[in-house]
Amino acid sequence: MEIVGIYGSPRKGGNTDKLLDMVLKGVHSNGGYINRVYARDLKILGCRGCDGCAKTGICVVKDDMQEIYPLLEDAKAVILASPIFFYGVTSQIKSLIDRGQAMWARKRLNEKNETPGTQAMGKGYLIAVGATKGKNLFECAKLVAKYYFDALNMTYEDGLFFRGMESIDAADKNPEALQQAYEFGEKIKF
Repeated sequence: MEIVGIYGSPRKGGNTDKLLDMVLKGVHSNGGYINRVYARDLKILGCRGCDGCAKTGICVVKDDMQEIYPLLEDAKAVILASPIFFYGVTSQIKSLIDRGQAMWARKRLNEKNETPGTQAMGKGYLIAVGATKGKNLFECAKLVAKYYFDALNMTYEDGLFFRGMESIDAADKNPEALQQAYEFGEKIKF
């Protein structure tokens, strides 16, 4: 079973990376094959809004995203992880998400042509980490994730959210959070 973990933090080895690593360890304990995607290492342009994918479901922009589409198409689960910047996901992961427009176009074409298998084919999860403790800290990220997973023909299943993680080593100092992340991964069934 293929699982894609998408690391959305610009900071290598930070809290978001450590928590997603633990979630993926939990997933792996169930036998899942994991593909790791580090958005910070990719050269992905934003969606041009050119409508080039509207007739074929294939993005016309040639960059690193072309390597990511097949991983997303084969995945039975996608786990997005992002720190929260100004109450939203990072720009690195947002570019990747916006390029999901091609997959949305493909989904619409399949629905129009009544292609079998247009019902949700996978599950999506969100891991988000924020420094503040604001009541609505994760609301925007949840909405973005929900509609991104819909474009991928997946259902938004659940999320794991951590407030008050401001220092670079906050996850290391919080073994309960790391354990919670591992257990969250164990519960992901595919």
